[in-house]
Amino acid sequence: MKKKFVGAVLAITTAISLAGCGNTTETTNNNEETVVENTEAVTDEETASSEKILRTAASFAYPSLDVHKEYYGWYTSIYGISEALFKMNENSEAVPCLATEAVNDGTLWTITLNENAAFANGNKLTADMVKRNLERVAEVNERFSYIADFQIEAVDETTLTITTPEVYPTLKNDLASPELGMIDLDATTDFDNAPVCSGPFVIDSFVPEGDVTVSQNENYWDGDVELDGAIFYYMQEDDPKLMAMQSGEIDCYNSVSSAALEIYNSDPETYDVVSIPGARLQFYILNENTMDDAVREAVNLVVDKDAIAEYMSGTVSAATGPFSTSTAYGQVTVPAVDTEKAVQLLEEDGYTLGSDGIYEKDGNKLTLSIAYYAARSLDTVAILMQEQLKAVGIDSTLRVEEDPDATYIANGDADISLYCMIADKAGDPLYFIDTVLSKGAYLNIGGFEDAHCQELIETLRYETDTTKRAELANEIVQISIDDNAFGYVGLFNNTTVLRKGVSGFAENIPFDFYGIDKNTNIQ
Repeated sequence: MKKKFVGAVLAITTAISLAGCGNTTETTNNNEETVVENTEAVTDEETASSEKILRTAASFAYPSLDVHKEYYGWYTSIYGISEALFKMNENSEAVPCLATEAVNDGTLWTITLNENAAFANGNKLTADMVKRNLERVAEVNERFSYIADFQIEAVDETTLTITTPEVYPTLKNDLASPELGMIDLDATTDFDNAPVCSGPFVIDSFVPEGDVTVSQNENYWDGDVELDGAIFYYMQEDDPKLMAMQSGEIDCYNSVSSAALEIYNSDPETYDVVSIPGARLQFYILNENTMDDAVREAVNLVVDKDAIAEYMSGTVSAATGPFSTSTAYGQVTVPAVDTEKAVQLLEEDGYTLGSDGIYEKDGNKLTLSIAYYAARSLDTVAILMQEQLKAVGIDSTLRVEEDPDATYIANGDADISLYCMIADKAGDPLYFIDTVLSKGAYLNIGGFEDAHCQELIETLRYETDTTKRAELANEIVQISIDDNAFGYVGLFNNTTVLRKGVSGFAENIPFDFYGIDKNTNIQ
């Protein structure tokens, strides 16, 4: 890169590595680091000023660029380096990328590659290379080890078939996972630092767990690339990002805090702010073993999700169900907050209001235990729920756990169990439904069980028509809502701030694993 980055804010932020800023470091005899200026960067001012170099902040940094391992592919995708056969769009649909189509016939999938798809070195992407990539993912990433059970065959240069042991309707969505990004396995000699991929950008410099600099892939197979390059500064804390944005030293970033969001929204002439519901869900599980129907229904009529979202200042959107209402499988309804009806239900159930303002029955106060862990703002949700419940005469005790999975999720010993998870992993509802609503599911700890619902879930597992899958999912989730087995509180917003003139930083896509692409631009 020929762009010298100078900024007092970023210079004093210890999380920022100088390697991504047009500088190199040299160790002296006394082990102090001395900055050595990149001569080319400071002397070619005219060229530097004409380049379109996007500067942004990344909240996470990993030790490797190996697309297939761990979650590293999320960031090679964000950096614009790697691409998968399909990609998720703003409507949570898997659409063509390196592949043009995936046709399903029972257990047989036929994948057709884009005939123009190629790696940054000019080598064509072939069906055999895709086969070998998928086999490598199964070997090195435990979460995708199931691919080893598939029979994968390269039919010709641009066609491959995948035969699954049983009907597997979500394979196309799986093939959009960033961990299944394609690498030129024959040309790559350093998977951790320099994978040869197909994206619109290539690595210029990579500091493990630090800054990353990319430049335009001049051989990009899918048309013109707007940016000349980008710099991703590793910055975990919110305040340095805000300071760098205000001083003009970065151009955009996502996961904006509520405090910074208020500042950006107050200056619309300088900043564009895009906030859309994402896929990470806050919800609670109501224990049917310790609460009867009336109490559970009363709780759901009292918890005001809109008020909670408002308190969180735009970082979450009130949830209707586990999925965004913009998806075909997010079309469910929930009763409006109705404290009068909640009180009526309690009194019809035999509860009377005590002198202290708390309902009681048979000499026992109506006191519910709320378990939570202090991350993903669940501590705030717990406190607000406690206040809302107390306002109608339901008392509660709060219990915080460091590891929910080893405590109240494992034991099911709370009346209300708060949890947060990515509900929509790849544009399909089965993951959440199978993890939370299915009989015996990992997070079905409150005793929810419905025979018809389970029949629908078993049908969903093998249904291949996307419209019918959405219909099944809506019916399944609606049953859980009507049963008052769960409460869906909020979907974390994907909030992106962009300096005026900056566009195309995946700001309209609800998934966390996209960033720059060929259309990202600075006007």
